[in-house]
Amino acid sequence: MDLKKLGKDILFPHIAIMIILIPIAIVFLVYSMIFLGTKSIAAIISYVLSAYTLTIWCIKVPYLIRFFKKFKNENKYARIWQDDTRLRINVSLYVTLIYNTAYALLHLGMGFWHHTFWFCSLAGYYISLAVMRFFLVRHTSKHEPGEKMLDELIKYRACGIIFLIMNLALALIIFFMVYWNRTFNHHEITTISLATYTFTSLTLAIINTVKYHKYNSPVYSASKAISLASACVSVLTLESTMLTTFGDGTMSLTGRRILLGLSGSAVSVFIIAMAIYMIVQANKNIKTLKKGDE
Repeated sequence: MDLKKLGKDILFPHIAIMIILIPIAIVFLVYSMIFLGTKSIAAIISYVLSAYTLTIWCIKVPYLIRFFKKFKNENKYARIWQDDTRLRINVSLYVTLIYNTAYALLHLGMGFWHHTFWFCSLAGYYISLAVMRFFLVRHTSKHEPGEKMLDELIKYRACGIIFLIMNLALALIIFFMVYWNRTFNHHEITTISLATYTFTSLTLAIINTVKYHKYNSPVYSASKAISLASACVSVLTLESTMLTTFGDGTMSLTGRRILLGLSGSAVSVFIIAMAIYMIVQANKNIKTLKKGDE
């Protein structure tokens, strides 16, 4: 037996095997954690399989980086996507607009069905996001960045005003969380997945907010500010969900209310500060632009 070849086959399996192992390892791991416990033989096998799958993919990271760099440089569609900032912004706005609208209608329908302001307040929050993205996508689909700076500044200011109005819906959400102890209750696996998605969204929102500032386009900056505000509110709802899902009874209701109240206040103040900054900066630049035209 050629041990060297065997070790190579184990550490560097065919890419088809690596791809097949991903869903198998995930499903097996989730199933064992939910139904089999942590001490059964099947659960231990699922942990080993998941660790092995993760290891072989980590070993492939340098190769994957080189592959995607080569693909980005040689594929014309990938180059178009990489070089066309306006295309990326439009796709992002269209996708999030559809998502926000559908999610808002879902919560609005549940609010009427269950006769509760909790879902109506969530609907109001997502409707506000959808309205802002609708105004922005109408502009970016017709004009290049900086082509009509005055219009961009007006829309940038309008987004700041909507942020202030949206904060009323956010205040209702925080009130329901703190006073009425309203929250979401998910399985541990679902909550961990939501946490991963939420913190990934927050990280990308922060990076993109800084990244797209260099384009000197108020509309682009506004689109990323919306993503940042949305991610911050998602962190707040995630915190409430995690307190419910992983709560072991050691935290009192008063302590829970204080924690959520402080977190909610911090998010609310941040959004208000961002809205005021957008309004002030827009007014300042509009005045400067009008003076230059005169």
